Amino acid sequence: MNTLTFDSDDLELTEDFLSRAYAAMRIGSSTPQTSRARISRGDLGPVTVDELDLDFEMSYAVTPLGRICLCVVHEGTIRDHVYPGVEDSFGPGDVVSFAPPTQSYAGRICRARYNITMLDPDLLDHVAGAATTGPVRLTGHRPHSPEAGRRLRDTISYLRDHILADPALAEQPLIASTASQHLAASVLAAFPNTALTDPTAADRRDAHPDTLRRALAYIDDHADQPITVADIAEAAHVTVRALQYAFRRHLDSTPLEYVRGVRLSHAHRDLLAAAPQEGATVTAIAARWGFHHPGRFAALYRETYLRSPNQTLQGG
Repeated sequence: MNTLTFDSDDLELTEDFLSRAYAAMRIGSSTPQTSRARISRGDLGPVTVDELDLDFEMSYAVTPLGRICLCVVHEGTIRDHVYPGVEDSFGPGDVVSFAPPTQSYAGRICRARYNITMLDPDLLDHVAGAATTGPVRLTGHRPHSPEAGRRLRDTISYLRDHILADPALAEQPLIASTASQHLAASVLAAFPNTALTDPTAADRRDAHPDTLRRALAYIDDHADQPITVADIAEAAHVTVRALQYAFRRHLDSTPLEYVRGVRLSHAHRDLLAAAPQEGATVTAIAARWGFHHPGRFAALYRETYLRSPNQTLQGG
């Protein structure tokens, strides 16, 4: 996992850092003599999570980022934020999409502490399966409901506080893949977008048992690798919507639920074979198989195997 930190009261240095960390931009301040900026970044690959604290008023004009940029305001305000078709201001608790990846934007930071989470647009395509409908676009800069915004804030907070805060956890390939996909799914659930979710007539025809068998074989063979729903659909030679419909029709499940079950069985086998006296732990084995929340892993394990993972590890 890569990290990045910055702390300066030099406006020119701040502009240079922001231009390198985000995109080319011009910044300004009416009080350049008091312009301290503190920034820290956790990098998960396709996702970065930054905390910014600016104790001054700063204007900004930013060229296109090429990434989806989410902002959660903790304190202070962001005012007069504009890009084509949008002019808005944000305050504490707001979560917004700053601008489409291909558009420039401008505005003012007013003594604010806030979070910036950026992700590759391709992540939305992988989760939504947009290969046959074109790239997914967000069609609004605010969540469609306060509850949707709250859930997205919680997802970002968990990613920052529990995964990126633990380098050993963040460096697990399945953890990074699962967390990134979960964030992308949360973005699609929060913002209005162009993704098609209902199966077409062709999708329904393709959702036959052979499709399911190809999908299950692919999952079983690649459960130890970072895979997406789009990867599974490609291996099964169908759209993501057809794949999801096949799982609902034949298993009353979803592709990712099946992936989770296969990985759980691998974790179970590792727990049975592990030697706790040699340092094996439930947390490490769970992380190896993509389970980044110990409590949820323990609950799922107990529901499936009728005992705790620690009991299995200890040979109980």
